[in-house]
Amino acid sequence: MKKLLFLLLFSNITISQNTFNTENFSVSNSDIELNTFKQDTTANALVIYEFGNAEIDKKRFNLIFNYQKKVKILNRNGFDKANVSIYLYNSGKNKEKIKNLVATTTNLENGTLRRTNLDASQVFEEKVNANYTIYKFTLPDIKEGSVITYSYTLESPFIYKFQPWYFQEDIPKLYSEYNTSIPGNYNYNIKLVGELPLKANSSQIQKRCIERSNGATADCTVSKYSMENIPAFIEEEYMTAAKNYLSRIEYELKIIKGFDGSVKNITKSWESADVELKYDDNFGKQLKKEKLVKNLIDKESLSLFTNDLDKAKYIFDFVKNNYTWNKYYRIFKDVSLKDIIEEKSGNVAEINLLLYNLLKKHNIKVYPILISTRDNGFVTKLYPVISEFNYIILRAEINGESYFLDATNPSLVFGQIPFECLNEYGREINFEDGSRWVDINLDSYTSSQYNVNININDDNTFSGTVTIIKIGYKALETKKRYRKNETDYLKYYKNTYPDCSFEDLKIEQDDSNNSTFTETFSISAPLTTIGDKIYLDPFIFKFLSKNPLQLNTRTYPVDFGYKDLLIYNIKINTNNKYKILDLPEDKSIQLVGNSGLLVFKNKKEDNLAELYFRTNFKNSIYPTSYYTELKSFFKNMVDIQNNSVFVLQKSN
Repeated sequence: MKKLLFLLLFSNITISQNTFNTENFSVSNSDIELNTFKQDTTANALVIYEFGNAEIDKKRFNLIFNYQKKVKILNRNGFDKANVSIYLYNSGKNKEKIKNLVATTTNLENGTLRRTNLDASQVFEEKVNANYTIYKFTLPDIKEGSVITYSYTLESPFIYKFQPWYFQEDIPKLYSEYNTSIPGNYNYNIKLVGELPLKANSSQIQKRCIERSNGATADCTVSKYSMENIPAFIEEEYMTAAKNYLSRIEYELKIIKGFDGSVKNITKSWESADVELKYDDNFGKQLKKEKLVKNLIDKESLSLFTNDLDKAKYIFDFVKNNYTWNKYYRIFKDVSLKDIIEEKSGNVAEINLLLYNLLKKHNIKVYPILISTRDNGFVTKLYPVISEFNYIILRAEINGESYFLDATNPSLVFGQIPFECLNEYGREINFEDGSRWVDINLDSYTSSQYNVNININDDNTFSGTVTIIKIGYKALETKKRYRKNETDYLKYYKNTYPDCSFEDLKIEQDDSNNSTFTETFSISAPLTTIGDKIYLDPFIFKFLSKNPLQLNTRTYPVDFGYKDLLIYNIKINTNNKYKILDLPEDKSIQLVGNSGLLVFKNKKEDNLAELYFRTNFKNSIYPTSYYTELKSFFKNMVDIQNNSVFVLQKSN
């Protein structure tokens, strides 16, 4: 029995010495001695323990936030985690303050723990603007293997937005816990963002937590939230703003109930927000400027159109070709249709609201839509926060069909909006029937098709023609590049593929209202020869230099913005002077639910060889459950592109 007890104790000691201390803020021997994190070998630093507690001060009714953090520095690339910046908000005489800062670096030296404390002289405050100050400090004596700890109290008079909590950041965390105490007379909208699950999510009522001298009391809701083994949030290709997905808890004050029985609504409803927007100088009043625009377009030109769709396209072309976007958004600031008409240049709101008034003047049913761009993040649907919107597009309704419109870019076609606007949803404003959420999604595909025909020449070169057809957003990108330098457009290909020569460019359908861009040119290049064999890379044009998906795990969806189709077809004529020895191996891959397809086929017949490569992403957004499969899908795309070769031998 004693032997068994000894073994159990020894086992517990061994385990404790090989795991980080995630139980509390104190630095243990294992925190110092362990210098690897097997769950994520790419991590440069690691949050071992994080704790926060927020409550409303019972006397002054300020927000009091206490914070503790313990971080392991795994290597030199993690030294930047010793630089801490805390943003403090101030408005007028009210300001947030930091108190009770304690910061320590712990190192293992000659078998003993050595602690170095932050000196008060190493703390700085930097004014960012009229409303923000950065409280900054750098922990001392940082080395590989250091453990840094710091704690502080933040006091804020701004209780309208309760202290948010970020479970996730750019390094992994082993444990993160947030405790809150909120008096019952403060009603907050609470939003949990991200896909990571909570380990703890509990609440209980604390009776009479606040008592006033007049006998009034309030109960408090005491809550605990925690997560463990939180992966680092690393930004990667095919995503919208990081703040859409960082796992966190956010608060927005909705109602304050006074001890005298009064009720103050802080968060507006969409009904009240619509009323404010209707009378806003920079928005609602700009929707009623039909008198300003009535003589902008020649009536005789419009009379030539017998249907509303052609008329709407003409008006759209008129605005995008005659008024220039000045690169400012400013959808609720400095918006004046009078100014843009006079100056021929304006911000996003001015250009699209000018289009709105012109369409409405000529009896086209049209609505403005407030949106947030991809890099600006999603807007909350729980309650109206007008400041979260940063862009305006339109929706025209013609013959039962809807068309999203944006006139800021001359390369955009009727019914197309900029890629940055593909951010899932927006708020359509209708002052008669009330505003509503609308999905910003596309049923149509964006596609690229490459048709290559080449001949093998006697001088160990190849020559031929290339036709590239692009539709949708791929066409938009190419149109921009072409119009930027029409006279030397082929320079792009020459710089990208320096071993090849490109000549005789022909552009078809370069129409301002055509979503297709077709280019044809001739191509020639030397071949790789070894003895009497020729080695030809059939992928003359490369689509991926590497796999864009590299993470071990990804906690946010893969968002292409649109459905994407790629077709690459090359035909090789050997002119009966070469025989085809080897072709790459065919391959076919299908994503779960038939949501994506890869087809790779090769064939030879007499003196002809042909390669056909196709990828089809049938969804514009794939949830995280698809990540591993998509990562493998892209790997196959890269491998096929980089490892395919045609082997030809001179005929006798």
